[in-house]
Amino acid sequence: MSHDSLMRQITDFANRANPYPVYEELRKTPVLHEEEGGPYIISSYYDIRALLHDPRISSDAVNLAAAGDDQLGQGEETGGLPPSFLRLDPPEHDRLRRIANSAFGPPHRPRRIENMRGEMHRIVTELIDGFGDARQIDLVDQFAYPFPVTVICRLLGVPREDEPRFRAWVDPLVASLDPDTREGGDAEFHKSAQEARMQLGMYLAGLVEQRTREPQDDLLSDLVDSRGPEGSMTMMEVLSTSVLLLIAGHETTVNLITNGMLTLLRHPEILQRLRTDPGLSIKIVEELLRYEPPVQLVPQRTSITDIEVRGVRIPKGSRIWLVLAAGNRDPERFKEPERFDPDRDDIEHLGFGSGIHSCFGAPLARLETQIALSELARRLEDPRLVEDPPPYRPNAVLRGPRHLNIAFGGLR
Repeated sequence: MSHDSLMRQITDFANRANPYPVYEELRKTPVLHEEEGGPYIISSYYDIRALLHDPRISSDAVNLAAAGDDQLGQGEETGGLPPSFLRLDPPEHDRLRRIANSAFGPPHRPRRIENMRGEMHRIVTELIDGFGDARQIDLVDQFAYPFPVTVICRLLGVPREDEPRFRAWVDPLVASLDPDTREGGDAEFHKSAQEARMQLGMYLAGLVEQRTREPQDDLLSDLVDSRGPEGSMTMMEVLSTSVLLLIAGHETTVNLITNGMLTLLRHPEILQRLRTDPGLSIKIVEELLRYEPPVQLVPQRTSITDIEVRGVRIPKGSRIWLVLAAGNRDPERFKEPERFDPDRDDIEHLGFGSGIHSCFGAPLARLETQIALSELARRLEDPRLVEDPPPYRPNAVLRGPRHLNIAFGGLR
């Protein structure tokens, strides 16, 4: 397979159902570079992990735009908001992330996520009860999407009556993360993504003003009232952080839950074990993050100086793609990497990234998916796939089925 062909196949929609043969080919050329100005594609576990910790690699949106990715300039990507800390380098990244984390977890809110366990169980129970007498469901539309979007809205403090409005805003924003659609999308596509981000920002601005006057016991109020050695966030920083949490806080979890149920239905012996042992969900979720990670590819990195990877010189200002899903099945790192095995002794995956940009919401995503999969396993009688493979979303970055139709005999 030629280098040009490999590059195309990474973002080829035809490979969404099973991209892993392409990743196997990629690992034969651990540093792939095809054309002047094109990205350097890294696919081996140890190289990806090292680069995620390397201060010579930048996540700053300005550096990415300078490297030639014009669709990711600040105005286009943020719809007028400043970049979130996901798109910044230290020290500004560290300042904003520490302030956000103080509201999301330790030291000030150490049990914020754990205290939502009961609420998560109630939401899952309501959703499964809502299947009623049906004997076939679309897991994405009827469960995997509404569950995490409801959780993140309630965590932030979004009124329940406004929760249905978010899908129309989030879908075009998630599609804009895909490097293929960013580069090939038409003007209408980019306009809709920018408009969605602006509408979401304007809506949140109203909530922020309300919380400034009347603080409540929610994450948005804590972001507005942030105080400490780092100072406080500006109004615009609160908005960009809130947009980040709304998008990243549920879309990856939708895919993790859906990929998880699909994998369990393909491995009925493990599904049966989970049905009788809900605690197994902890190991299952970690292995899923290795075996079928929702984030397949990190395309938003640039080198801020010349670096060398496996004898290949990557010049200053080059774009770098880190193919996390290829690293997660690297036989240099994992024994029998193509086998789904929750009983692995060592599952040090790249599913949530690593380094300073490791997934901010990982504790939330883990708990949501553990509860979702264990309850689906417990309550669905004789579940089975209606079609395999299911249809996938046209997104090479955030990979998951667009629909997952499951038939079952009834509800326990």
